[in-house]
Amino acid sequence: MTLEYALSQNGIDPKKDVTIDTSIAFAAMSGAFISGTGDFVALFEPNALDLEKEGVGYVVASIGELGGVVPYTAYNARKSYMEENPEVIEGFQKAIQKGLDYVHSHSDEEVAKVILDQFPDTSLQDLTKIVKRHREIDSWFTTTYIEEKDFNHIMDIMENAGELEKRAPFDKLVDNTYSKKS
Repeated sequence: MTLEYALSQNGIDPKKDVTIDTSIAFAAMSGAFISGTGDFVALFEPNALDLEKEGVGYVVASIGELGGVVPYTAYNARKSYMEENPEVIEGFQKAIQKGLDYVHSHSDEEVAKVILDQFPDTSLQDLTKIVKRHREIDSWFTTTYIEEKDFNHIMDIMENAGELEKRAPFDKLVDNTYSKKS
């Protein structure tokens, strides 16, 4: 959906001007591209860097950057759980904030070293390059606080893709109680 939004924001009608094949399983997208399916492919890292290293593709743009500010990753809990366990919710939020603070106060290589175990098939050198790419496009928020305009932007993207029938109420779905505003 973010790809379609980015295309439409740049004068390309994703329904008329291009063919977007959504039938390929996420794990098979790199292989499908290498075998000749499509002229472009949307990939997460480290898959994009792997294609570059193999000499079969190049990163030409970041969908995340072109799509605008999107609080993509979020955690969910029932309201009753939040009310009964505020210390857990606050602790989880503080842990996420601590991670964000670390990313913003340490070098690309330092961040890569910390997360390297999560990417067992990726070298420290490659992971450092990936962290640098994310930093260059300002990929990481500085706070866990979700702005209403950014929440609405997600719905703009979903509407653009024809996937949203009714907009969701920000005040019913987002709780910034333990988040600091940037």
